[in-house]
Amino acid sequence: MASSFFSPAAPRALSALNQAPADRWMFTGIGVAIAALVAGLATTGISPRYFLHPTGAIIVLGCTAGVTLISTPRSCIKSAVARILELFHPAGGSREDVIDDIVMFARIASGAGMLAIENSLGRAKDPLLRRALELALEVKDRGEIQKLLFATIRIRQKEREADVKALEAAAGFAPTIGVLGTVIGLIDVFRHFSDLAAVAAGMSTAFMSTIYGLALANLVLLPAAHRIRMATEESVERDDLLAEGVLGIVDGVFPATLRERLNVYSTKAGTP
Repeated sequence: MASSFFSPAAPRALSALNQAPADRWMFTGIGVAIAALVAGLATTGISPRYFLHPTGAIIVLGCTAGVTLISTPRSCIKSAVARILELFHPAGGSREDVIDDIVMFARIASGAGMLAIENSLGRAKDPLLRRALELALEVKDRGEIQKLLFATIRIRQKEREADVKALEAAAGFAPTIGVLGTVIGLIDVFRHFSDLAAVAAGMSTAFMSTIYGLALANLVLLPAAHRIRMATEESVERDDLLAEGVLGIVDGVFPATLRERLNVYSTKAGTP
């Protein structure tokens, strides 16, 4: 049971992408950021092609990826990538949906007993709810069920926090690597100092690395890390709701009473 209950984060996130709807708010934010960037460039009268410098892009993207591989375990990188993809298609329904499912199972248990839940496990929309109910059917000690449920919540929280730290570490490297690319560009400029045209072109190329590093950190990595951290807070509260509901079913709480108890969690409902 333990192997199925404590399943890895990355496969969970990736498998959810096939079922979860797209987060329009996420795509809206990306669109606004791109539109603002393009509009800002347009006001300068400079062609966007002027900002396309393969050398700077290779240095910033390649070195940031390299130092991230050095500083972060492979499992954390895979999980962080999966979590970023999950941001575009967040898994799971609203808290009200979870409450409805829990109350449904509470009605089944109050009418025909806990064992009757087994035939309806496929109706659980949330994978954690399904696994928690399976656990409740297999483990008879309430205290043990509670320990396992809250251990799962802590593990899921730590997994997400590790993903955040991986992205924040990469965001810390990117601007510094951009400066490194600028220094490399300036060294090349000084090699051709007698040619003013080459110096002008080299200066622009040099400072593009800094721009790329700042853009990667502040327009991609840090927003993604912050979004995952906010999603973690939402996920923990949602998991607390779920654990409270399953324990209520185990305790035989009347469905209507259980709904009132769980409605406290729905006051902050919403998908991040």
